[in-house]
Amino acid sequence: MRNENLRQVVEGLGYGNVETVISSGNVIFETERDDLQEIEAEMERAWPEQLGFTSTTIIRSREQLERLVEVDPYGDLEHGAGSYLLVTFFKSPTAMSFELPHRPPAKPYRLHAMIDDTLFSVIDTTGKTPDLMSWLEKQYGKEISSRTWKTVNRLLARM
Repeated sequence: MRNENLRQVVEGLGYGNVETVISSGNVIFETERDDLQEIEAEMERAWPEQLGFTSTTIIRSREQLERLVEVDPYGDLEHGAGSYLLVTFFKSPTAMSFELPHRPPAKPYRLHAMIDDTLFSVIDTTGKTPDLMSWLEKQYGKEISSRTWKTVNRLLARM
């Protein structure tokens, strides 16, 4: 979906200072409203009505992202050619059925830490293409969305 179309829908819902960040559905906006679940539901209704597709919408406030960055769950780990630092946002609080950190058997990734409803993973990208998103969806359903740690920091900087 083109960023311009996403911006138009969010602006049409009455939100201010709407911006998109990279082409992966990241929309930044301002609002006085504080019920994030209500805003998510409103946007989820708008996507099929105005753009013809359905999509899970997961909203995080600037304060929530600031807290994640402040905690710095990755420490000295770096996002680069051999490893990706991936942040997965869950729509609702989710309990892991195992202790973290956890490496699923024969998988090139490690579930590193969980803070609130956000999972931090490290993916080894030196071998076969990892299937972390598929694995997470099988475990927890499709109401999740992942971004790289770099993207999370980029979003926060734009806020």
